[in-house]
Formats: sequence, C-alpha cells, structure tokens
Amino acid sequence: MEKEVTFGSDAADTETKPVILVVDDNEEILDFISDDLSEKFKVLVAKNGLEGLATLEQEIVHLVISDVMMPEMDGFEFCRSIKSTIEFCHIPVILLTAKNTLQSKIEGLELGADVYIDKPFSPEFLQVQAASLIANRNKVKAYFSSSPLLHLKSIAYTKADEQLLEQIQDIIDKNISNPNLDVDHLADQMNMSRPTLYRKIKSISNLSPNELINLSRLKQAALLLHNKNYKIYEISEMVGYSSQTHFGRVFTKQFGMSPSEFASNPGKDNAKV
Repeated sequence: MEKEVTFGSDAADTETKPVILVVDDNEEILDFISDDLSEKFKVLVAKNGLEGLATLEQEIVHLVISDVMMPEMDGFEFCRSIKSTIEFCHIPVILLTAKNTLQSKIEGLELGADVYIDKPFSPEFLQVQAASLIANRNKVKAYFSSSPLLHLKSIAYTKADEQLLEQIQDIIDKNISNPNLDVDHLADQMNMSRPTLYRKIKSISNLSPNELINLSRLKQAALLLHNKNYKIYEISEMVGYSSQTHFGRVFTKQFGMSPSEFASNPGKDNAKV
C-alpha cells in the first residue's frame, strides 16, 4: 500500500529546526549569537560575506543574520548578492550594525534587507525577529499547499521568484498528463542543476521538486473540477494519475475534501492554516 502524505504539511518539518546562517568576523559575537539561537534553530556560521555565499551554495538556509562591517565582503555587499541571485533572493536577511545612522539603515533596506538591528542589541529581540520572519514565510507556504486554487506564484517573495515560479508552473502544466514527469525533466527544462533546483524549490515552498509536481497535479485537477467540464475519472487521467481511486485518496488527504465534494462546493476551499 502506498504511503500517503500531505504535500507542504508541517509534519516532516517539526523534526528539523529551521536553519539560520550567522555571518560576522568577530568570533565572540558569532559564538554569542549561535549559543542564543541554537535551542530553536540550527545555526551555521561564516566570518564574511564570501564565506556566507559559499555556505548558501551548499546548504538550505531559511534566514541570514549578518554584520555590516566585515573584511573581504561586507554585509551590504553580501545582502546585495543574496537579493540579486535567483537561487538565494527568497531568503530573509537581518542586518546588524554599530553604524547607527539613518543613511546606513536606508542603504541596508534599499539593498533588500528585511530587518535592520542596531548594536548593541537584545538577544531576545533578535530571536523574536528571526522566529517571526521564518514563521510568516511558513504560513504563506502552508496556505499555498492547503488551498486548491491558489497559484504557485503566490509564494513568491520577489519579482525574480515570481518569474521563476511561473516558468516552473508552465513546464509542469505542459507535461501534467505525463506520470513520469520528475525533477530531472524539470531541472533540464529550467537549465539548472538538480541540486540547485532542489535547494531553491525546497527553500521557497517547503516541498521537494517531486512533491511540488504532485501538488501541481492536484491543483490543476481542482481547477478542472471547478470548471465542471470533465468527469472525475477524466480529470485524474488528464493530470497524470492512472487510478481514479488513488487520485481521490491523495486529493482528499491534501485538501480535506474529496474531488466530488470539491466539485459540488469549490468555494469551500478548506485551508489548513
């Protein structure tokens, strides 16, 4: 019997802590922040922006906390690199600085920083800010996963993300009836390596590429059910399911209602958030 899961549910994520990357050239501050955050988060560290970018290329990171004044690549340039790189631009950034001038704050925010905190700062305040940013992102991801008619681009945080997600959605839509559509085909069509595509999709949606493909099948089915032009067995085949029974079970598990219930009352849209 196939194991049925809810794509985008928090079940798997409760077992692992969100990952925060802390970047600062001062080892005492790195240790101080890491110790304070380690109870609730998995903490990675880097001593400057260049090391930070290298870490982002290897790890799935949910939040970056960076000092501004660092050698080799300072926090402003690091933030600029994150927010201008398609693989990383969705990651929220908290900048820490002793430069308590309005101009420095404006510069940081213009570069895309999500929060700007002056030194010295309250560890509790930093922890609350980090938790709030991650929780808000997770609410958006969960709402997308549980809402049958919500489009993929609704989880985009930047214009670049929106364009990327629209491209991914277009590829999936064109191959929706192919039961063999998988991450390799998607990566090839996106001209991205499989690891890079995996990290990006996982970070932005809490889904693996294959989970995103399967959820997109269900959302396309919901749209077809909503339009009432096809029978349920026809729709299950159109979105790549060989068994109507299996399709019905997966649809019910994901959205909290059967395909026939949704077709009768599509406005119900049971969101689990």
